[in-house]
Amino acid sequence: MSGYKLVCPHCNSRMRIRTSDGKHIFLRLCYMACINEACGWSVKAQFEMTHEMSPSGMPRQGVILPKATLPMRREAMRSAAETNDQPDLLEAIEDTQP
Repeated sequence: MSGYKLVCPHCNSRMRIRTSDGKHIFLRLCYMACINEACGWSVKAQFEMTHEMSPSGMPRQGVILPKATLPMRREAMRSAAETNDQPDLLEAIEDTQP
């Protein structure tokens, strides 16, 4: 999960996924542990896909989720804008044009 970080609520260290088990195409159960050996907290977690934010360019029959509401999409865009430190490709291209 490049760019995705889970943090231990006890010591603020990074969490590592030790094992995971797919229960459904939209649900994965994970067993996680804090990488801080002094803390050692471990937990069972689940990652669930709940809403489609944008349609797939390669849709597969049977892969159907409810479409995200407009407020959900706006919140996702706002959240991405707050944490995105990657330069915008179009802005970079415009900056190099004469």
